[in-house]
Amino acid sequence: MNVYDFSVVDNTGTKVELDKYRGDVLLIVNTATECGFTPQYEPLMEMYKKYHGMGFEILDFPCNQFGHQAPGTAYEISSFCKIHFGVTFPQFAKIDVNGENASNLFKYLKSVAPFRGFDMSQPMSKQMDEMLRGGDANYDKNSDIKWNFTKFLVGRNGRVVARFEPTDDMAKLDAAIAELCSKK
Repeated sequence: MNVYDFSVVDNTGTKVELDKYRGDVLLIVNTATECGFTPQYEPLMEMYKKYHGMGFEILDFPCNQFGHQAPGTAYEISSFCKIHFGVTFPQFAKIDVNGENASNLFKYLKSVAPFRGFDMSQPMSKQMDEMLRGGDANYDKNSDIKWNFTKFLVGRNGRVVARFEPTDDMAKLDAAIAELCSKK
């Protein structure tokens, strides 16, 4: 099994077979437009511009499960992202990433790339840990998505290579994408 076995719905309501991305390096991200991590759209767009010509795609899945920070319709979310960050990568319908209504794609992603903790050398990691531990002392014991802007890097073979938490250093993500894109 790999990501090519899934279909999703884009932000216009059209079913998309992920097999259409076969052979590409993918970054699958759950996003929100009213989150403290929303400015990550800027470096994501920079990476998209830098690597798109090398077979790189970002797949953006808005999710309203974390502090209700992805309000609005698919059109409103897409417009916001285009106006404020110049987003041109594919955006999909709003989904759940955790719980009984979680997208099958995200269930799969979490099963093959579970949560391994926050990089505590990063400034926001301690705050995220304290906030999440306040709600669930054992939050770190399951593979759930912990917050907006969790990223799954997928190789050209459709298999997940790495999971990046929202607090991870974007330069490390960029380096991992560069390495995968350089391999054909």
